[in-house]
Amino acid sequence: MAPGTDNRPDQHFHRRTEALPALPHFNPGLDGENATPPAAVAALRTAVAASDALLLVSPEYAHGVPGIRKNALDWLVSSGECVNKPTAVITASPFPTGGDHANAQLRETLRMMTGEVVTAACREIPAIGPKIDPTTERVTDEATLADLGMALTQLAAAATATTTALTSEQR
Repeated sequence: MAPGTDNRPDQHFHRRTEALPALPHFNPGLDGENATPPAAVAALRTAVAASDALLLVSPEYAHGVPGIRKNALDWLVSSGECVNKPTAVITASPFPTGGDHANAQLRETLRMMTGEVVTAACREIPAIGPKIDPTTERVTDEATLADLGMALTQLAAAATATTTALTSEQR
């Protein structure tokens, strides 16, 4: 976390979820060799490729990953933006399990995509309801905020290590 901040995780990572609803349903026919992907897909791929790390934050619905998030990952499977990219998954649920099913599914998908899942940065947040301010829709629970800060610190460290290793290889 940056010195002189109040260590809120949302001050250190940019959200890209606004792009997800614009993605068309995955269709391998639109994604083959020599195909030009839809504009929203190209924008997602560009954003992921430009990032130092990938953080997926998701609720759990019916013991699984919401379709909109899985659809985004499907568009990234064959294009390579996630290869060796440090990634973390944070799930939340109103139940005591903290979204463990969705967390496991997302981690497995990211591993299959050869993303570097940073286990120390992954979290399952149980009983999320009382931990969020309903007006701002932000986490207000101090213990949860501290834990998220630790998770983001771990992800940032992995991203820095990966960037340093890549820079050394290029010399």
